[in-house]
Amino acid sequence: MEQNNLIVIDKAMLREDANGNLVLPKQPREISVRDYMQAYALCPLDGRYIEIQEELAPYFSDLALTKYRVKVAVEWVIHLIQNVHESATLQSFNFSDVIGKIRSIAEDFSENDYFRTKEIESLTHHDVKAVELLVAEKIADLGLDKLISFVHFGCTSEDVTNPAYGMMIQDALARVWFPTADRLIEKLYQLAKEHATTAMPAHTHGQLATPTTFGKEMAVFFARMHCAYMRIRMDAPTAKCNGATGNYAAAAFAFPDEDWDAIAQRLIVDKLELEFNPLTTQIEGHDYMSNIMDDIRQFNNVLLDFNWDMWSYISRDYLKQLVVASEVGSSTMPQKVNPTKFENSISNVETSNSLAVGLSNKLPVSRMQRDLTDSSSKRNLGMVFGYSLLAIESAIAGLERINVNAEKMKQELQDEWSVLGEAVQTMLRKYGVTDAYDQLKAFTRGKHITKEVMHGFIETLDILSAEDKERLLALTPEMYTGLADKLVQKYI
Repeated sequence: MEQNNLIVIDKAMLREDANGNLVLPKQPREISVRDYMQAYALCPLDGRYIEIQEELAPYFSDLALTKYRVKVAVEWVIHLIQNVHESATLQSFNFSDVIGKIRSIAEDFSENDYFRTKEIESLTHHDVKAVELLVAEKIADLGLDKLISFVHFGCTSEDVTNPAYGMMIQDALARVWFPTADRLIEKLYQLAKEHATTAMPAHTHGQLATPTTFGKEMAVFFARMHCAYMRIRMDAPTAKCNGATGNYAAAAFAFPDEDWDAIAQRLIVDKLELEFNPLTTQIEGHDYMSNIMDDIRQFNNVLLDFNWDMWSYISRDYLKQLVVASEVGSSTMPQKVNPTKFENSISNVETSNSLAVGLSNKLPVSRMQRDLTDSSSKRNLGMVFGYSLLAIESAIAGLERINVNAEKMKQELQDEWSVLGEAVQTMLRKYGVTDAYDQLKAFTRGKHITKEVMHGFIETLDILSAEDKERLLALTPEMYTGLADKLVQKYI
């Protein structure tokens, strides 16, 4: 509830004492498993910011990777039954009878299945082999023993892993990152529209400059952020399924009359809904991952620029922060309300970007037909998304706590009429005055110019028509915002 710029938030851990003050209870609440996870986590995304972990764990956790790999392995078996006509064994199955059973292995994948793969991996020391053996066990349990030899048929580990990562990234973007970014972009849109005419002092090089409007500045960030967002949407994950060194050698040797390139393409495009990469080494080249990292970094950079501006506007009192009754701004200065949400967003943008740069540089590089360095690196992809997501959510929270202080901005403009120097010298140029800039430079530079002083100067400009002189005399700093409001209406 908001009262007189005060937000009262019901905190689950706070209680009201006899005097109506919110205090910490003496008896702590029951400690949960989640609390212990937060307490002992090495990564803040798994601890202090566990809400982000909970949003992204379905896509970037080890369990999620295993589940997506199982899906790829299962779809490959189904795809072989449908497409490999040379195999009497595969063609002996009635496809309509077995498809549902086989697909259920992936659809019903559980925590117990995941831990079974970990048990197998403790023996194989190979995570993808563990997935293969789990799927084989499940197929045997279904009474489809003849299909076991076709699990992972003609495949290398990367044929299971690279589509899994493609689907993980695609789903994480569609279901978590894009909707969150949408919320931020929508808030910028609303601020731009609502404050298209709200005059604001502008600052270039940290110095007072030609006025703008708060809405137009929000429109700039809306447009930049939306552009970066759309580039990420165009970064389609690509995948391959072409064997040990990318040539279908094993599959083509076993069944030479099959079109393995076409079979693989149908799997990737039709079944897994990814784009097909026909030319690879043992691994898919990860160029699309590099592109996504770069484009998320660019979105983050626009967000970073926005956060710094919001921080500056708050420091100048152009924006008022709403006060949360139970919160503390400083442990020693009780009057403070710090812009912590925007500062938190800044730090997490920088963390996300550092990881994004490292992965973008690393992932496209693999010696000869492959080395294993990309394998461990890819497991950190979720960190880029996680810190970016945290930064976006922090910025949204910051926006939900600010009010535009239009009166403060108007007063600051009214106190400094020197910002109209540009308008006056440009009007003189209209009349062919060649030293117009120098005249205004001598008149305004380093001086405090009041309304009376400015009007006195304008009155001396006899070269101007009566109409143009009147226009200048009627102009105020808060009116001198050019086409700012029209640009907002036209372009967003």
